[in-house]
Amino acid sequence: MTAPIAPFPSLRPRRLRRDDFTRRLVREHALSVNDLIYPVFVLDGKGRREPVPSMPGVERVSLDQLLPVAEDCVALGIPVLALFPVIDAKLKDDKGSEATNPRGLIPRVVKELKKRFPELGVLTDVALDPYTSHGQDGWLDKSGYILNDETVGQLVKQALTQAAAGVDIVAPSDMMDGRIGAIREALEAKGHIHTRIMAYSAKYASAFYGPFRDAVGSSANLGKSNKKVYQMDPGNTDEALREVAIDLAEGADMVMVKPGMPYLDIVRRVKDEFHVPTFAYQVSGEYAMLKAAAQNGWLDHDQVVMESLLAFKRAGADGVLTYFARDAARLLLNK
Repeated sequence: MTAPIAPFPSLRPRRLRRDDFTRRLVREHALSVNDLIYPVFVLDGKGRREPVPSMPGVERVSLDQLLPVAEDCVALGIPVLALFPVIDAKLKDDKGSEATNPRGLIPRVVKELKKRFPELGVLTDVALDPYTSHGQDGWLDKSGYILNDETVGQLVKQALTQAAAGVDIVAPSDMMDGRIGAIREALEAKGHIHTRIMAYSAKYASAFYGPFRDAVGSSANLGKSNKKVYQMDPGNTDEALREVAIDLAEGADMVMVKPGMPYLDIVRRVKDEFHVPTFAYQVSGEYAMLKAAAQNGWLDHDQVVMESLLAFKRAGADGVLTYFARDAARLLLNK
């Protein structure tokens, strides 16, 4: 029932905005460090740091350079680190075979992180595009169409490889049909009953992913191709709810909407419909836009970062994957 609204001047809404303590007292939504997941790009070797030109302030780093970053996340209270691999071109093939290598980059990084920082959650991307010579998330037929069921088989092997290395959360981001159920069944069969699945359930075929593809080295391989035959059409919203429902039925523990800010309406609909842990990814293009505007003096960096992250919470997100996670954590903690 809606409360009756008293007429002016009996009701003056500005009374509740008069001072800081009152604004804090009646604030409906708040961001905390517990809401943040920090994505990082990791590459092989030692002592390596490579700036990502299209993402100012973001670097690809080798494991030894990642460890201080992980330590900083622990100190700041950031709950989860999300790993994205940068694979040597020599290891890429049309099947993404390196994704299933138990001695590959991601399994080695996961093992070292869990050994040194057991309290830090580690999330890994289940997708083939960083590993394929063509830059697509799946296997191709002779016409170049992405094969669903054959790709799912490879994704299952990839997820099992990551789970065996000790990862806490696997996050299938490929958008193949049926992959959540297949991965869940395989994890259970191999005794990985505690491995959580964060499903990229509503992942759109978006133009906002460009800097990410630069970072992991899939952009050049993808060329003029696109991913519209398996990622969602930006014009659809009801379809997102169907995708979420399917993934939950197949065993997803958490769901994600990607990209973030241009799709906050999807976040709201998913949360209202399912009431499950719902996450959003503030993707590379969103990061790059805010960074570029701030560097040009057009926006206040810290204020727009915090306002954008608060918008995710207001839309219903339980957490956000964001390259601003460490910046935001320091601002929240006044460090």
